[in-house]
Amino acid sequence: MAECVCDSEGETGVVLGFLEETEPWRLRSPQFPSKVGGRPAWLSQLQLPAPAELLCERCRLPLGFLLQVYAPVVGCERSFHRTLFVFCCRTPACYTTNDNSCFKVFRSQLPRKNDFYPYDPPPEEEPADSGDEHRILSSGVKLCWVCGCPGQKACSRCHSVTYCSKEHQTIHWKQHHKRKCCTEGASSALEEHNPFLFPEWELVTEPEELPVKDEESQNESSEGAGCASSELEETELESMALHETQESKVFQKFKKCIATEPEQVLRYCRAGSPLWVSSKHVPSKADIPNCQCGAQRNFEFQIMPQLLNHLKVDRTDASIDWGMLVIYTCADSCDQGNKYSPEFIWKQDISEDRAH
Repeated sequence: MAECVCDSEGETGVVLGFLEETEPWRLRSPQFPSKVGGRPAWLSQLQLPAPAELLCERCRLPLGFLLQVYAPVVGCERSFHRTLFVFCCRTPACYTTNDNSCFKVFRSQLPRKNDFYPYDPPPEEEPADSGDEHRILSSGVKLCWVCGCPGQKACSRCHSVTYCSKEHQTIHWKQHHKRKCCTEGASSALEEHNPFLFPEWELVTEPEELPVKDEESQNESSEGAGCASSELEETELESMALHETQESKVFQKFKKCIATEPEQVLRYCRAGSPLWVSSKHVPSKADIPNCQCGAQRNFEFQIMPQLLNHLKVDRTDASIDWGMLVIYTCADSCDQGNKYSPEFIWKQDISEDRAH
């Protein structure tokens, strides 16, 4: 993920994220991927978030992996490799308006010289032995076969598969393991169908560019506006201004900003400003808690509502939903060893009285 800098005329300093299909090996940890869905490609192979840290604060069920963003801090050796991981609840009922308690964010970072990855960039071809990091990491940390998060609870019969929770053991037993337990295939490759995981995509990025305005159409627009204005009575203009509420202004700005690239699912600009979808439930500085190290947290990226179109979460009765997910991270990107550091997420929903 590139830093948010404006290098050329017409660029806004924001980096946009889009989804693409790719080969599975490119989404594994040694490739330092940015991705959506599937299982997490953990950066540091030690001190992963504990199962208790990966529970929804509302229903207390295990969270699912939503996405990760590889975002090194240029010029900072301790953050030469740096990835942010976002998790969310899979229970639609937990998604209440403007409530972020069904989300968690963690930051992991490593220097260029570390215990897990080569000093040089990863090769561009598929490695001969890619291993199976979805079951056990190179550090020996065992993972849940359902969600890919730390899992030390083994099947009591075959002891060959592990889980993060009783809930995920039950899911795996009904879907697959009941037929395979205590057989030679019990510890074979992971089955393709897993109802708990979101569809997996690579997250690719490109700088946001301002649309090129046609001078002639601008002039025509200005002339047309002038003619229209001259025909309106002053009282009518005042009435129109009163009806253009702050809420409609914010929503219209949102629609205009994404119109050029409507497929964007992420906007990245570390220490920049978020794009809001509503004028309501916008955090003040006091609403964003400081990092555990004491440093303030700044905006880093936001997850757009367009991502929901790719997650296959629509249901007739209820659905996972959000207007905007805004991630704030430690301004110093503090060093906590190999530990995964919690960061802060703000959920904003689309106001019911927004402009249509």
